[in-house]
Amino acid sequence: MPLLNMNKLSLAALAVPMLLSATLNLPLAAQAQAPAAPIVRGLPDFTDLVEQVGPAVVNIRTVERVRTGIGRNGPMMDEEMQEFFRRFFGLPLPGVPRQGPRQQEPQEPAEREVPRGVGSGFILTADGFVMTNAHVVDGADEVLVTLTDKREFKARIVGADKRTDVAVVKIEASGLPAVRIGDVSRLKVGEWVMAIGSPFGLDNTVTAGIVSAKQRDTGDYLPFIQTDVAVNPGNSGGPLINMRGEVVGINSQIYSRSGGFMGISFAIPIDEAMRVSEQLRASGRVTRGRIGVQIDQVSKEVAESIGLGKPQGALVRGVESGSPADKAGVEAGDIITRFDGRVIDKASDLPRLVGNTKPGTRSALTVFRRGQTRELNITIAELEPEQTARRPSQRGSAPPKASEATQVLGLTVTELTEAQKKELKVRHGVRVEAATDAGARAGLREGDVILSVGNAEVRSVRDFEAAVAKAERGKPISMLVQRGELVQFVLVRPGR
Repeated sequence: MPLLNMNKLSLAALAVPMLLSATLNLPLAAQAQAPAAPIVRGLPDFTDLVEQVGPAVVNIRTVERVRTGIGRNGPMMDEEMQEFFRRFFGLPLPGVPRQGPRQQEPQEPAEREVPRGVGSGFILTADGFVMTNAHVVDGADEVLVTLTDKREFKARIVGADKRTDVAVVKIEASGLPAVRIGDVSRLKVGEWVMAIGSPFGLDNTVTAGIVSAKQRDTGDYLPFIQTDVAVNPGNSGGPLINMRGEVVGINSQIYSRSGGFMGISFAIPIDEAMRVSEQLRASGRVTRGRIGVQIDQVSKEVAESIGLGKPQGALVRGVESGSPADKAGVEAGDIITRFDGRVIDKASDLPRLVGNTKPGTRSALTVFRRGQTRELNITIAELEPEQTARRPSQRGSAPPKASEATQVLGLTVTELTEAQKKELKVRHGVRVEAATDAGARAGLREGDVILSVGNAEVRSVRDFEAAVAKAERGKPISMLVQRGELVQFVLVRPGR
């Protein structure tokens, strides 16, 4: 069949109904009366949404005050640390004599402000409460918020919750444009959504896409909204907006093998974020419930073999001695199928439901044990508070060598306890407590265990520091990292 050009389009169009009529043996008039379903619907226009919501989206810059260890009268660092900086950076620190400090003169610590990163946020209230991600402000000594009209404010961190990655900061201003909060339960897969943020520091960048999935379980504390909206470093903390101009999520994570956007991004549901923000504004912290169990998914094979029927619930792999679960009679091997009457479809549902329950509440557990269903009563305890996202000031005391030596990598690491080694099934390594800059770009995150640097086995923070110090300046540093039960090599490229 020859290809049709645009000049032959009218003839081809006339031929189509004739062909259909002959094929279906229907009169042409009947064909004309049949309603034709629209094949393509009009694409959305986001211009009004940008004008409506854009002024309430802010740029967030964070600053860290770094102790250089050099004052008017000489250096504060010992010779070992000075030698590390000479070898790693290739140059001696300005004003540091190689012969060491003059002991007879008093020392005065010096500080310098170092930009930590750029993120996004949005104004919750007209009097200056701003929501963003906890990882945007984590470790910051100063937070700067810039509005679309170019006004800049120093912000106070009201509170940050690492488990949900939600933070609230406050700027001293009034009459600010605030966002409208949407209803996540009305959000549908396939619905158009829009993001506004500062990817790579480009303020008020607008991107759009559709909702790819809801209740996406990524192993974190909250189920995420998955979209194909372009989100990149700097978008973190910005709003995900529906076609009614309402915020339905906080852009938080992306799936990437390159560090850049690959078509999958995740947003924190705004209803969960608002519950967290209300507690942060009230007390500066989030109170959660706990029952003291270690849980896992129930596989199809296990469910069929024990007569559960279908894979659902949370399999109890361990019960903490003296915990609420222990006192309530929960046993290892039980499968918790309901909490306060709500069905536990998958294991991750349980900590979310328990976590949202006020400590001290008496709740009901339904467990499946050895082919029978049992009802237990349990009193919810409080989950141990996490450390605040803002580091305590270290003025007046020398900072730990680990934070100084690994500053260029953006990694904060700590020793593994014997309990952690047993739990993680490792014999050695150091735990990543925070990853920013080069470490974050390489994909490292809190909870990862660094087993080796280069070909050097890491058994302590000191080993880690020594291995980093020996690395060739300017070249990527290879690290063997364990996450969960899997290990992989990661190349960390020192900060530029």
